[in-house]
Amino acid sequence: MGTDKLDKTDLQLLRVLQQNARMTTKELAQEVNLSTTPVFERLKRLERDGIIKKYIAILDAEKLNQGFTVFCQVKLKQMNRDIARNFVDVIKGVPEVSECYNISGNYDYLLKVHATDLRAYQSFVINTLGGIESLGSIESTFVMEEIKQSYGLYF
Repeated sequence: MGTDKLDKTDLQLLRVLQQNARMTTKELAQEVNLSTTPVFERLKRLERDGIIKKYIAILDAEKLNQGFTVFCQVKLKQMNRDIARNFVDVIKGVPEVSECYNISGNYDYLLKVHATDLRAYQSFVINTLGGIESLGSIESTFVMEEIKQSYGLYF
C-alpha cells in the first residue's frame, strides 16, 4: 500500500505520530480535527495494514555508554541463498548491531554497530563477526560526530 491509498488525514496522523508516538488518541484527534473514535479506527487500520510497524522509545546511546558508533561493511566469501540466510540469522541475534542492510556495490551488507569503545568494537569484530564462517572481509567507518538522526519518513 502506497501513500496513494492514504488520505490527507491519515498522512497528517502519521506525521504527528512521528514527532510524538505517546500522544493519546484524544490529543491526536485534536491535532487532526477529528473525534477520537475515527482517529482510533484509523490508527488500528494503519497498524493492521503494516504502515505503522511498531512504537518504540529512542534511547540516547551516549548516556547508556553505547555511543561508540561504527558503520561496518561486510563482504561474504561467496553469496547464495543459504549463506545469506545464515548471515542474516546470526546478525539478527547480535545486540550490538542496531541496523543491517543488504547493499549493492563492493560489499554485501552494511551494519550499524554500537559499542562502549574501540576495544569493545574490536572484541565484536574478532569474537562475533570472526565467528561467521562465510565472512570474507570487513571495512569499518567510525562515526566522529552524529549530525542528523531522524527516524521519520518524509511524504
